[in-house]
Amino acid sequence: MLTKKAKYALKATSYLAGLPPDVLVSGKEIAEMQNIPKKFLDAILIELKNHGLIYSKKGLNGGYSLGRKANSIVVGDVIRVIDGPLAPIACASKTRYRPCDDCVDEASCRVKKVMQEAQQALSSVFDAITLEEMAVRVGQKSLHKNIKKESAKSNLKR
Repeated sequence: MLTKKAKYALKATSYLAGLPPDVLVSGKEIAEMQNIPKKFLDAILIELKNHGLIYSKKGLNGGYSLGRKANSIVVGDVIRVIDGPLAPIACASKTRYRPCDDCVDEASCRVKKVMQEAQQALSSVFDAITLEEMAVRVGQKSLHKNIKKESAKSNLKR
């Protein structure tokens, strides 16, 4: 099962993917727009930054943006950074393989075979969907343009 932390990471990164590349947004904005507890989000953003998935700039005009192009980051990248391997058990993992201590013959283990199939199915979905696609699927790119227009209008009235 996907952890809440990974779900929040996907919400945050797909939100950033829906923004123009040169726009930096605060952690507070991400938390509010995506309904994520701010302190929890802060820890997630640090982890994503440490792995190069997001960029951050401190200071008055600081904020967060994606660390790479939205079409080059897949859902699987985000999940692996936060939750680790997609395999349900360690002996079925490609990146963090560990043999089972209770398995007599790993080559003929029925459980391992099924878990490898599950890992492959998850990978085929999660590694095929980019953050850009996630943002487009919910129409965030057009929504963000409307928000910016309304914000600009209200700033002009002041």
